[in-house]
Amino acid sequence: MRELGWVSSYHGNTMHSFGTSESDCTGALDLAGAGRLSFGPMADTRPRAPGMGASALPLGSRSPRSEGLSAPDVGVVLAAGRSERLSGITGGRSKALSSLGGRPLLQRAVRTLTAAGLREVIVVVGYEVEAVAAAVTRLEGVRVILAEDWELGNAASLAAAERALGGEDLFAVMCGDHVFAEGALDDLLSAGEPAVLVDPDPVPQAWDEGTRVRIVSGRAIAFGKELVEPAIDCGVFVLGPEVFEGHRRAAAEGDHSLAGALTRVAQAQPLKAVPLSEGDWWQDVDTPDDLLEARSLVRRSLGKPTDGPVSRHLNRPISTRITMAIAPLRIHPDLLSVLFFVVGIMAAWSLSAGRAVVGGILTQAASVLDGVDGETARLRGASTSRGARLDALVDRMVDAAVVAGLALWLWKDPSRTFRAMIIAMSAGGWALIALTAKWKWKAIPALEHAPATERKLGFLLGGRDGRLFVMAGGAVIGRPELGLVGPAVAWGVTVVFRTVLRLLRPLRGASGSAPANAKAPPPEDVRDPPQGNLEEVG
Repeated sequence: MRELGWVSSYHGNTMHSFGTSESDCTGALDLAGAGRLSFGPMADTRPRAPGMGASALPLGSRSPRSEGLSAPDVGVVLAAGRSERLSGITGGRSKALSSLGGRPLLQRAVRTLTAAGLREVIVVVGYEVEAVAAAVTRLEGVRVILAEDWELGNAASLAAAERALGGEDLFAVMCGDHVFAEGALDDLLSAGEPAVLVDPDPVPQAWDEGTRVRIVSGRAIAFGKELVEPAIDCGVFVLGPEVFEGHRRAAAEGDHSLAGALTRVAQAQPLKAVPLSEGDWWQDVDTPDDLLEARSLVRRSLGKPTDGPVSRHLNRPISTRITMAIAPLRIHPDLLSVLFFVVGIMAAWSLSAGRAVVGGILTQAASVLDGVDGETARLRGASTSRGARLDALVDRMVDAAVVAGLALWLWKDPSRTFRAMIIAMSAGGWALIALTAKWKWKAIPALEHAPATERKLGFLLGGRDGRLFVMAGGAVIGRPELGLVGPAVAWGVTVVFRTVLRLLRPLRGASGSAPANAKAPPPEDVRDPPQGNLEEVG
């Protein structure tokens, strides 16, 4: 293989360099005007509809070939096709360039694989080569391959990556127009053998559009839209080099679909069927409605499992919509933290002047905006420990400033200079005290609990979302003393409950802790921390 630059081209059994390239791994490929060859599911938007029962998916034993194989560290994203059904939105451009949360679908697919630990991603392109390739050329660890026969089917697109994959025993294959929840691929990638991620209980629309999978004893033995099976594939696989021989056998019979290639492979060596984990979601984007649903799923995923009731039912529905709306502007999360700080100081200043309604509204607005920086960081995959420290610092400063503003409201005619001095000193001083306690006093994190318990504790309104809500409510009704006493009482009661639960934890065993198989967030993803954490008490 001769590589000149960053794009290679495949045709037949030869590879040669090309200028630029890119494609879209579509679930449905256009066959040169001869209709559509559909592969892959349409959508999964749980909860399930009645009548679509789950199929039993016992875990299959590993095949002899899989013994000793490790998780794949190379992935292939199929991005060679075009989509007629999205042409009203794309204007005839590649579906891979459609924006979702401020990033093209293709870029999101690549980042899904790299976030799962893959060191290299090969993007196979065909339609609109230059434009699609440009979407990923700046991403680290990405190679772009041109499939000249992409219009034949998605297996022909995958075949373009055969030589680029070299001697990889296992590699991941993912459709570029599929969107997944964070961590949804973990079980698949750790299978240690050829496997397919399946949805055992899809919604009716997904089942109608998807590629059904015949599963026997936890192993997939056939793929196809013509099958009458309850499970469908999710458009992501762990495969070995035998898939290319499967494609050649299927192509000799005129079948260039990936479903055809996988069926040939499964006849000799069934693939392990890995069911989609409970709580995870996926979405295939083929139509405008699919794109809207994908945006909704991504938006709803920006919340935290430990969000308190105020955040869950009031703040997040607003803040996540703001986050998705401003995502195309590419505003840095740190700048959003500064914006939140400005709104919080404006709230404190208004409260100190006795402006009840304005101060209360600004206080709640600051609470809502506090989520936007963290949501933006998660949406862009840009969470960092430095950003988390800035976010925590700003949170503590705003908390103290609002409390100072309420107290100054009760003061008898304070001067503007005095108000400014007290707000500034409160914000700066309490931020240092709170953050020092958080980082140095180990008893604080010891009082935190599993997400399910944190959600229940949130109803005591002792979390940050609850405290600011009570402060805002007290201000709006013109009772600043309630805005001061209420949050203090709620926080104190919450601490008592946390302490009791902590003391009971050894007696209850692991029942009060997170499940053993719970997916922990990455260490750096601590910006916009859970609303109930004691680290947020100010």
